[in-house]
Amino acid sequence: MKLSIAAVVKPGTSRANKTGGWRVYRPVIDLEKCDGCGICQMFCPDSCVQGAGKVYEIDYDYCKGCGICAHECTREAIVMVLEEK
Repeated sequence: MKLSIAAVVKPGTSRANKTGGWRVYRPVIDLEKCDGCGICQMFCPDSCVQGAGKVYEIDYDYCKGCGICAHECTREAIVMVLEEK
């Protein structure tokens, strides 16, 4: 497999640039629904979901609002809300 120059080779590669301003929707975690499984953290392509147990936070400086965390959450504990700027 040949990689192009634009290939993402590991999670968190956008840490050099704050990319949160790209968002139209942002994920919001309902900690009462969250069971602490960590699936959201595992699937976030930019490692914006941080935490452990039932204490998770989203680093909005880097979250692009892709919605993968909300899509993968089996408890529907993450919802995408319209960004207010």
